[in-house]
Amino acid sequence: MSDPNTKPEDELAGTEQPFVAHLIELRDRLVRAMVGLGVAAGILAIFPGPAELYDLMAAPLVAHLPAGTTLIATSVISPFMVPLKILLMAAFLLALPVVLYQVWAFIAPGLYAHEKRLVMPLVISSTLLFFIGVAFCYFFVFGQVFKFIQSFAPKSITAAPDIEAYLGFVLNMFFAFGLAFEVPIAVVVLARLNVVTIEKLKDFRGYFVVLAFVIAAIVTPPDVVSQLALAIPMCLLYELGIWAARLVIKHTQAPAEEEATKAS
Repeated sequence: MSDPNTKPEDELAGTEQPFVAHLIELRDRLVRAMVGLGVAAGILAIFPGPAELYDLMAAPLVAHLPAGTTLIATSVISPFMVPLKILLMAAFLLALPVVLYQVWAFIAPGLYAHEKRLVMPLVISSTLLFFIGVAFCYFFVFGQVFKFIQSFAPKSITAAPDIEAYLGFVLNMFFAFGLAFEVPIAVVVLARLNVVTIEKLKDFRGYFVVLAFVIAAIVTPPDVVSQLALAIPMCLLYELGIWAARLVIKHTQAPAEEEATKAS
C-alpha cells in the first residue's frame, strides 16, 4: 500500500526541456521564414515595384481589351491596396523555397533515413510543380481564356474590368492551377503510404478523368477553354504520378520492407 503522503511521480517529468526546445526551434524557423518573406517583399518593392507588378499581372487581359481601354478602380483605396496585395503574393511565391526549407529543417531530425529520401524530393518537386502550374496559367491559359471571352462580347459593350475583381480572378486561377499540378505528389504519397496500390490507381483512371473535368468545371470560369486547360493536364499528371510512384516505392523502402521484398 503506497504512502498517501508520497507525491506521485509526474508522468511529464523530464519532458519540459525538450518540449520547450522544440517550441524555440519552431519559433526560430518561423522567424527565418518571415525574414525570407520580408526580404523578398523588399526586393520586389524596389524592383520592379508594386505598380509594375500589377501591370505585369494585368498584361494578359489588357492585351485582349479594345484599344485604349484600361482596367478601372471602383474603390478609393483600390489603386493602393491591390498592387500591395499583388506584391505580397509575388513575395510569397519568391520566398516559397525558403519557407519550405524551414519546414523541412524542422521535421527532418525526426525522420528515418528512408523517410528523408522521400520528403526532400517531394518538397522540391511540389514547389516546382506549383510554379509550373502558375506559369502555365499565366502564359497560356489567360491569353486563350480572355481571347475566347472577348470573341463573344457584343460590339455594343465596352469591357472595363474592375482591378479588385481581376485580382480575385487571378488568385483563384493561380491557386487552382497550382494545386492541380500537385496531382503527381498526391498520387505518390498515397501509394507510398500504402493507402492505395499501383494497380488500384490504374483501375481508377477512368473515374479520375471524370473527376478532373468536374473539378475543372467548378473552379474555373464557365468557358470550355479554361476547363479543358485544367482537366487535360490533370489527367496527364495523374499518369505521371503513377509512373513516379513506382520509382519512389522502389527507392524509398524501409530496411524491413527491403528484406521482405528480397525474401519474396
